[in-house]
Amino acid sequence: MAKCTAPVEGHRSASSAANCPACRGRYGRSSGYSSYGSSPSYSSSGSRSGGSARPRWSPASSPLVYTPAEVRTLTPYRESIEKRASLSDLRDIFLCHAWDDRGGAAKELHDLLVSRDVSVWFSEKDVALGMPLLREIDRGLAKSRIGIVLVTPALLHRIQDQGIADKELSVLLARDQLVPIVHETTYEALREVSPMLASRSGLSTAENLMADVAAKLAELVAL
Repeated sequence: MAKCTAPVEGHRSASSAANCPACRGRYGRSSGYSSYGSSPSYSSSGSRSGGSARPRWSPASSPLVYTPAEVRTLTPYRESIEKRASLSDLRDIFLCHAWDDRGGAAKELHDLLVSRDVSVWFSEKDVALGMPLLREIDRGLAKSRIGIVLVTPALLHRIQDQGIADKELSVLLARDQLVPIVHETTYEALREVSPMLASRSGLSTAENLMADVAAKLAELVAL
């Protein structure tokens, strides 16, 4: 009898459930995965139930599906956000990205976050012409609840060249407030150029659509 892969791999999307030898025939039926609302969730004590979980900060009405690994990864960041909830004048997210991605993946993620009412520090709009970039980056980091780094092939190249992105990462890593978002590359490739950053768990567009990554980040920072 075919075994369900959910306890190990999770059913994070339609394609992953369709690839499961036990569940592919049930996917889309009313008794299967047709509704996110029927997904198993974490209890208030954090115990695991099935191959998906609902973090305590995610509204019951949310259609998003989190894996237990994602909940474990994001929980410390949520706790940090809650501890700083009383601080005023903070952006929700500092977006670190490679210069080459400013008009592509970085802007896409920025726009998706803003569309969900997330305030984002983004160099393309927050650093005016002639302003000292590193100084403005320092200010942006100090005024943000958490930082995310968009890990792309372009960013890996910039890190190797010890560019601005490498300096941003150094500060973010020191603050322990960094969520990697891996896009069009792998953690294995990241580990070759930045083992410290690769040691942090985050979100990946290989498992989530970019829109779902933005939605999960929006839930994470909502107070």
